[in-house]
Amino acid sequence: MEFTKRFLRAKNPCADGFRWFVRNVEDGSGYQAALDTLVSAGRVEDARWLLAQFGPTNEVLSVDSLGAEAIVFAGSVEVRGNIDVDTVIQAGRSIRAGGGLRAGRAIVVGEDIRVAGSIYSGGSLEAGGGIRADWGIEVQEALVCGGDMRAAWDVICHGKLSLTGNAFVGQDLIVHGLVECGKGLNAGGAIVGADSIRVGQGMLARGAIRSGMHLEAGWGLKAGESIHAKGSIKSGESVSAGGEIRAGAGYGVYAGLNVQLDSWESSAQVRAQKKPEGLMSGCWAGPSVV
Repeated sequence: MEFTKRFLRAKNPCADGFRWFVRNVEDGSGYQAALDTLVSAGRVEDARWLLAQFGPTNEVLSVDSLGAEAIVFAGSVEVRGNIDVDTVIQAGRSIRAGGGLRAGRAIVVGEDIRVAGSIYSGGSLEAGGGIRADWGIEVQEALVCGGDMRAAWDVICHGKLSLTGNAFVGQDLIVHGLVECGKGLNAGGAIVGADSIRVGQGMLARGAIRSGMHLEAGWGLKAGESIHAKGSIKSGESVSAGGEIRAGAGYGVYAGLNVQLDSWESSAQVRAQKKPEGLMSGCWAGPSVV
């Protein structure tokens, strides 16, 4: 793809950006060359705008290691070692790293992220596809994942967590904002949310499940320890905890919301150390068998 002034003007760029482009980017320059020129000049947001307008390519950047102030690449980034970027790394397609991935301000990927180490973003993390880290994930702002998210260690998100697919976390999942998950959450440790936690399917934690507001699952809820919420607890099927089940003051515990009354005995069981206060629906079945 080659860029000309006429070609760019058709996308209605801002006046300042267009003037700079005319003065500094030669007519007929390649797409990636234009992105590189903008990033080198410190016009990273203009480069990101350009990528959003013209979309990804099939080009592959393949290197042993990668360190820079910022990177905006229209294709896929494949690095045999670590990726360490001071501000923003954005790829039109995927990112692969044989080590870790770190960015000071944002990580944005059109497709998947797959790293053999950890992922850290000092701002946001956004992937159009899945995210997989063989170690842990930490994000200081929002985390958005368009597929499944997998991490062998902890996942810590200081903003909102939004997932289209499933989450598989080897240790604790800790979120300081709202959690919205299209499918299920599965953690080898605890699941902790400072706001509401809503999942379309089931939620399983080998530790505790704690929500700073409402706790909702389209399928079942199961924790090896206690289940606590400061709002209501709602489950489409059964709720089971190794410890207690406790909703917030004035709120109730609802199981079996998505199954018929005739099936409550098998599919809407409520199990805990003691019968929860405010149990509004479901079949109390005594202490958990696990």
